[in-house]
Amino acid sequence: MEKNGAPPCAPPPAGSQAGVPPANLSAAAAPSHNCSSSEEDYVYQDSVALPWKVLLVLLLALITLATTFSNAFVIATVYRTRKLHTPANYLIASLAVTDLLVSILVMPVSTLQTVAGRWTLGQVVCDLWLSSDITCCTASILHLCVIALDRYWAITDAVEYSAKRTPQRAAVMIALVWVFSISISLPPFFWRQAKAEGECTVNTDHILYTVYSTVGAFYFPTLLLIALYGRIYVEARSRILKQTPNQTGKRLTRAQLITDSPGSTSSVTSMNSRAPDLPSESGSSPVYGNQVKVRVSDALLEKKKLMAARERKATKTLGIILGAFIVCWLPFFIISLVMPICRSACWFHQAIFDFFTWLGYLNSLINPIIYTMSNEDFKQAFHKLIRFKCTS
Repeated sequence: MEKNGAPPCAPPPAGSQAGVPPANLSAAAAPSHNCSSSEEDYVYQDSVALPWKVLLVLLLALITLATTFSNAFVIATVYRTRKLHTPANYLIASLAVTDLLVSILVMPVSTLQTVAGRWTLGQVVCDLWLSSDITCCTASILHLCVIALDRYWAITDAVEYSAKRTPQRAAVMIALVWVFSISISLPPFFWRQAKAEGECTVNTDHILYTVYSTVGAFYFPTLLLIALYGRIYVEARSRILKQTPNQTGKRLTRAQLITDSPGSTSSVTSMNSRAPDLPSESGSSPVYGNQVKVRVSDALLEKKKLMAARERKATKTLGIILGAFIVCWLPFFIISLVMPICRSACWFHQAIFDFFTWLGYLNSLINPIIYTMSNEDFKQAFHKLIRFKCTS
């Protein structure tokens, strides 16, 4: 990791690669040549007291473990619950696998990097960590796009897409996500510095790659998510308006024709009709005649109310998903794009980069919570799985 310098030297960002999900941004803001070696060797973690470092380790370890277990539960729930074996849930399970890889391959090493402030694991581990970081975090972001696309097609083209919505189609979408993610993580390997003593960075002198990676990994997916969720919101809103019962409209009723005759069982015929005014027939026997009872049924109206409430909840969930994604990743990618361009003209404390890096990682913990807790089928499956674990 490139060392932090005091102004006018631009301090390097820590723990993240410029333009792509967190690897290491430090090379983007290399100190100017007039900086002294003591300034370049400065690491802010050296001035942090040991108790605070211990608390930081515990906090980051807690986030890592929570991310691991929450995503593992999602995968186990989809695997064990036959009801959840649908293409849409396969995409959510694939997102959970990706976030699980982030928590296993990326976050533990990043914890060491954040607390120590120096790279001590060697070049081989550095290469593996950078490639895993860039690829998995990009794949996690792109999974949100394919999930949004799947829901968009399911809502706007429900009839035709229901026939196309197959596990094979979901597998193709997942494969494309990983191919594009790998295409973003590979280019830096062609120009990385051969030796990096005490640092683990990707050379970000190639501005075109920085723009390509930030746009491909965040800015384009974000615009796509906003457009898709905007269309989904409009469609859901129109459905809510259509499904909301009109209080002044005509109510459907259920008419039951009950025929009673001595020595026989009652036969009931039900039909749906508008509430008629039934004139009484003179001359009919009060004992053996047909008695027609008409009663008002609100079953259909109640069903429409439930559907409207479900659409409202789904619309609110979309807002939470998009909001959480932008809050977690936007600060990191703004700095990722700005720092390699403005270089020494920009100044950020290294701790800010560490915070924004972990804020992006936090999205891997938030994803399983939002996508599963907003789904009643997942909630029920979670409870069954927890009861099964406890009894076994």
